Amino acid sequence: METLQLESDKGVHIALRVFAPTGPAHGNVVVASAMGVRQDFYTPFAQWLASQGWRVTTFDYRGMGDSKPNTPHGGLQGFDADLNDWARDYAHVVDHAHAAMPAAPLYLLGHSLGAQLPGLLPNAHKVSGLINIAAGSGYWRDNAPQLKRGVLPFWYLIVPLATRLCGYFPGKRLGIIGNVPAGVMLQWRKWCLNPEYSVGAEGEAVRRSYAQVRFPMVALAMADDEMLTLRSVQSLLALYSNAPHVLRSVEPAEVNLRRIGHFGMFKEEQLGRMWPQLQQYLQQFSEGAFA
Repeated sequence: METLQLESDKGVHIALRVFAPTGPAHGNVVVASAMGVRQDFYTPFAQWLASQGWRVTTFDYRGMGDSKPNTPHGGLQGFDADLNDWARDYAHVVDHAHAAMPAAPLYLLGHSLGAQLPGLLPNAHKVSGLINIAAGSGYWRDNAPQLKRGVLPFWYLIVPLATRLCGYFPGKRLGIIGNVPAGVMLQWRKWCLNPEYSVGAEGEAVRRSYAQVRFPMVALAMADDEMLTLRSVQSLLALYSNAPHVLRSVEPAEVNLRRIGHFGMFKEEQLGRMWPQLQQYLQQFSEGAFA
């Protein structure tokens, strides 16, 4: 594993980890994190995928994990970042990975938010495919039932109040999501309260940006996801209106597990279950199976 610091805009540095195979690489894979999740979480999967012959890059969005805020005390209070900034970080990582192997295909493996932001990438033409894992529209009416019961007080009371008081969203203290920059959290709130999610909240330019995506997608919806419904996954895919896609609902029983949920795909217990299937999807992208 190689650790790198990639310069983004506003004087921000983005922390990357590159996992290289021991021999020639089949291609490039960029793993993009869910909201509030550090790249550490994906390390076991990235190491395994590299052992299968792929060059894998993970990263932390600005202000998160190893991409520490450039504030006097390294904290998030007053740190300037929103989801557009995170999309630019993502784009810089794509550029870096592509430059390392310009003749090889580059695939994205996006977990939750990591499969939502590609619609905002200005360099989506460098991408050859996306595996969408537990990713859907965050519109609150499409949340899983157990989440939906308390989500309106969360968006209308807890988020505005806690963010205003702390200068960031103190999710770690609250036991919700994790600490997140204020601009990110307030913009995400705006998205989640709009029936058309990001394209409805941000307007026509963002709608066109999603529509310009042409690379194929494989979407895996976890049947026992505690956050998302199948409808929310379908809603996200609809934003990518011109991208061919395959949607599969994954039942825990079919891989001999009691539970997968929103985060279980990246746990090491998947090594003998779903991880080989993810690699097969990458190979099928190369073969043009989903075009």
